[in-house]
Amino acid sequence: MMRWRIIIGLVLGIVVGGILAVLTAGVLMSTKATAVNRWITIYGCGMSGNGVLLRAACAEVLPAVNVPQEAVYWRTTTDGAGQKLSGQHDYILHFPPGGLPPNNAFWSLTMGDAKNHFVPNPINRYSVGDRSGLVPNADGSVDIYIQETAPAGHESNWLPAPAGNFTLWLRAYLPGAAILDGTYQVPPVQEVQ
Repeated sequence: MMRWRIIIGLVLGIVVGGILAVLTAGVLMSTKATAVNRWITIYGCGMSGNGVLLRAACAEVLPAVNVPQEAVYWRTTTDGAGQKLSGQHDYILHFPPGGLPPNNAFWSLTMGDAKNHFVPNPINRYSVGDRSGLVPNADGSVDIYIQETAPAGHESNWLPAPAGNFTLWLRAYLPGAAILDGTYQVPPVQEVQ
């Protein structure tokens, strides 16, 4: 009988400890996360000396964890108005002239479905970025069209969306100073009216 009490006590301790760790990681994530224009990032995730709970919080939000000097990631599941991203709507991510993510390697915008899997599409395009042949507008700005069907005349800047909800990830590798010091702001995803 005493042995069963010890086993039950250990199991309950592990379960309660696990729940408390998840809750603590969530609180840490919300205090360390930066949200601008509905894009969320956590600076400093890959830094040495981070405790296990901060690392867990980072792993919950971001696709990978590197030191910020190597890579910074942003994620959104909502448009600039706070509505869930869905293939039932068309969107534009508008980078003003000179407003692409500053970096010394590359940047990319990747889409995942509601389960964060790549979205099957007729052109096998799962991300766009500085190596995708995006066509700038006459003023030097860049529009990325995020929608289920190809935008007429803008196919080179199209990131195909699924019919349902989706997540967007923006990644910048060897990010520039404006990203590292937090002054760079990713523009909001805007629904096309």
